[in-house]
Amino acid sequence: MRFFKWVFKMLKRLVVFFFVSTILAVVAYRFIPVPTTPLMVIRSVERIQNKEGGWVHHSWKPLDQMSKHLPVAVMAGEDAKFLLHNGFDTEAIKKAAEHNKKSKRMIGGSTITQQTAKNVFLWPGRSWLRKGLEAYFTVLIEFFWSKHRIMEVYLNSIEMGDGVFGAEAVAQYHFNKSADALTRSECALIAGSLPNPIRYDSKRPGRYLLKRQQRIEKEMRFIPTFPKEGEDFDPQTADGVLYQ
Repeated sequence: MRFFKWVFKMLKRLVVFFFVSTILAVVAYRFIPVPTTPLMVIRSVERIQNKEGGWVHHSWKPLDQMSKHLPVAVMAGEDAKFLLHNGFDTEAIKKAAEHNKKSKRMIGGSTITQQTAKNVFLWPGRSWLRKGLEAYFTVLIEFFWSKHRIMEVYLNSIEMGDGVFGAEAVAQYHFNKSADALTRSECALIAGSLPNPIRYDSKRPGRYLLKRQQRIEKEMRFIPTFPKEGEDFDPQTADGVLYQ
């Protein structure tokens, strides 16, 4: 009996520790730059093992010091309703599920918030445990962070090329410029590579990636200019009916 009481007590402490530690981590990253992510560590180890270099290229850059076209481009390519939803796009999830039932080529319905949760706090994979934790962190992020902060962390933490993470690194290593100097076309090219930045290289784009770039550039006109911190988006900066 004592053993079961001890086990229950330990489990209770672990549960409390999990919730307290994860909430504190999310709150902390609301204010401080994210120094590294699990995927950055994994890629760095792979590069060392394969003798391709050392730590991945990554440099934090405030969102207001990036090209104004970049958040618009990634929304056009990854999550058009980012400024409208609460972290989950149920319509996109349903469409992805229906597509995956009929096709061997799997697609995802994850929002930018879900991708941020996965990239910053979790490991790569498709297990139900990871998906459950992803949903949990998505709720926390939407509650404690602003949309501006979510986009800032997203653009600083996602993989954008082989050994390249974040907007500043991809701007420097793929376009020989700073992230604030990226053109509209270059931002669309970067956004087009995001489903698989290792396979679709924005430094040496193939035919498929160039087609995605063109499509994203066309769809960017339906996305409003990304708002500053504390401001709302201006519907007058977007065509179409989505943001009207």
